[in-house]
Amino acid sequence: MPLQIPTIDDRRYQDLLDEALARIPIHNPEWTNFNKSDPGVTLIEVFAFLTESLLYRANQIPERNRRKFLSLLGVPLQPASSARGLVTVMNERGPLRTITLNGDLEVRAGQVPFRTEAGLDVLPIEAQVYYKRKLTNPDQKVKDYYKLLYASYTGQPFVEGTDLELYETVPLRGAGSEVVDLANTVGNSLWIALLVRTGDKPAENTETSREELRQRVRDELGGKTLNVGMVPFLDKVTKQLSARGQGDPAAAPSLVYEIPDMRDGDLLPDLPLSRDPKYRVLETSAPTDIVNGPGVVQITLPEASQLKMWSNLDPLEMGAGDFPPALEETNVQSRVITWLRVRSSNGISARFVWAGANTVFVAQRAHVSNEVLPSGTGEPDQVAGLSRTPVVPKSVRLTVNGETRPWEEIDDLLSAGPEVPGDDLRQPPGMLTSRNLLVEVFTVNPESGEIKFGDGFRGKRPPAGAIMRASYDYGVGRAGNVGPESINSSPALPAGLKVANPVRTWNGADAETIDEGEKQITRYLQHRDRLVTASDFETIARRTPGVDLGRIEILPAYNPELKPNPPGNAPGAVTLIVIPRFDSVQPNAPMPDRFFLDAMCQYLDPRRLVTTELFLRGPNYIEIWVSIGINVRAGFSIAQIREAVKQELLDFLSPLPKGAVNPTGWKLGKPVVDIELVAVASRVQGVESVSGVKIALGKMAVQSQIPMTGLDLPLVAGISVVMGDPLDIDQVRGQMGAPSGDTGGKKKIVPVPVVPETC
Repeated sequence: MPLQIPTIDDRRYQDLLDEALARIPIHNPEWTNFNKSDPGVTLIEVFAFLTESLLYRANQIPERNRRKFLSLLGVPLQPASSARGLVTVMNERGPLRTITLNGDLEVRAGQVPFRTEAGLDVLPIEAQVYYKRKLTNPDQKVKDYYKLLYASYTGQPFVEGTDLELYETVPLRGAGSEVVDLANTVGNSLWIALLVRTGDKPAENTETSREELRQRVRDELGGKTLNVGMVPFLDKVTKQLSARGQGDPAAAPSLVYEIPDMRDGDLLPDLPLSRDPKYRVLETSAPTDIVNGPGVVQITLPEASQLKMWSNLDPLEMGAGDFPPALEETNVQSRVITWLRVRSSNGISARFVWAGANTVFVAQRAHVSNEVLPSGTGEPDQVAGLSRTPVVPKSVRLTVNGETRPWEEIDDLLSAGPEVPGDDLRQPPGMLTSRNLLVEVFTVNPESGEIKFGDGFRGKRPPAGAIMRASYDYGVGRAGNVGPESINSSPALPAGLKVANPVRTWNGADAETIDEGEKQITRYLQHRDRLVTASDFETIARRTPGVDLGRIEILPAYNPELKPNPPGNAPGAVTLIVIPRFDSVQPNAPMPDRFFLDAMCQYLDPRRLVTTELFLRGPNYIEIWVSIGINVRAGFSIAQIREAVKQELLDFLSPLPKGAVNPTGWKLGKPVVDIELVAVASRVQGVESVSGVKIALGKMAVQSQIPMTGLDLPLVAGISVVMGDPLDIDQVRGQMGAPSGDTGGKKKIVPVPVVPETC
């Protein structure tokens, strides 16, 4: 039963008049004439009329008073969230030395400010990332040629039955380029070349002079910390929160960071002894899981004498086996100081789109120092407002009368202690009582910037005339989500240093509007910010900061890993199917990425019951093909009607709400039926008739009905709307491009670099 908005007083004119007349014998027994002609009764009727008008106005509380009343419920608006990102700080033209930058350094994307979250050593080097990409189906002549080279190098005839693993060295350009799966690369590794800067020239064009320059750079790198940033390919659309007490899920595989081992010298053993290269594992620190989210790994480099390469490397050995990849550009190869290898343990899949050196996290925020607030009044429950909003949570530092010790921000003033300490009179004499030291405290509403102080019994009151100053950070919400290379300036960087963000920033979201917040009041009073019922899950999930949720489906008592069990057979498990409102990669079939799911998990985890196991997933899209033929009424544009029918069908099959034709998005478990598509197309204005419709699943034959089970939703892989009879489905597949199958690999032995032919 829905909650009804109560009226303050529902009495009407007649109720008020009858009640007043009934009180006359009690309060004034001498009054015996209650007829309407009596002047006293007339006065009562007048006051009943006036009272009814007052009650009507009281029930129609003005909007300002209504919102003030709702604010007393303690349900603040959801504040904006600040964007985060990664930036690289490169010493391209500065002095040939390591420059250490402190944290909280301001960098900018136009007028949008960001601040670094940690300090870093900016090493005077360039870093380029490569990987060994397998050659698929190489020419037989190429294979025979490298077999002969391999045989001549070992001094033994090539053994038939073995095969070479031919590869090419490919740079990892950055976000938007090819996704690199370490499990599918030769050696399951990324290779980071630490190079002499392009602007650093040797004194002479000789190998001795170039080695002297490399040694100068090594002296600057020895013992320093190299910050390597890595961005994984975040396409996984599943996130699981196990019930508390069952143990955490298995940790994701870690990466291994290695460097050529030169502790026994820089010479490889002479043939025929094994000349396999050795690597040493470096000491690293990574607060986040690099495989499951963007992060920065702090790598402690060894001493300068260990930052070398093998000096007796044969030309045929370069890039072969476990040696670093061979580089085609001689000007790059000559600048290599050493190589850093990033290897996935046990060859487990770890996919990346970018990696680079001298990287640090940034958060979108601007800083305000010593803003003067209204002077203290000495009264209870004082309120002050900050000038810039939204305020970054836990960033406010407030001082009163210039005291060196700032007041402390807390979540609830009811947990504060009294201004004047005293003994607890509820305890017997002689018993030591603990005293609450949370006295000089305040609360902050991040969305409005409102600061509240205590009343003396719960928190100290700022004294009359007290000078209050506040330093804090504020953000710009969704405007902080900027594209790659947008962060490109800093007023505080030393000369010669350059900053850039290799990938877009994320997590920025605007604050909740007043209208949106008012809609949550009723449900908030029901669930009290705890996930219990299905409606609680939907309401609270939609308030997750940093995500733009287009659709959510709640499946109680359902574990998607226990297929084909229907919902209701897994007590304690709840599955949430979430679909973002926008997806630049798949606009017609949005899928949540790891950022999206992580933000929801962080928000939902503290609000669920201890026995609830929560699954967050994107839908399982099923590719379907549609071909329909129509006849257009005379006087209508064929091209316009054709496109209108196509759009109407796409909206009807959309996973997101699309107006009246699909107000909730395609329902789970609802099959796609050809006759239903005929009805949708027939309702388009200008369509005289539908001559036929054909639908098919993937590469299968035409069907009259395509079932959707579990988490399935339709994805229109291709659609054709023509005049007359519909096209054959195979013809539609040929026009749109049918999905291709996976190609299998074959067993390899020795990795060998292939030098591309040049004219």
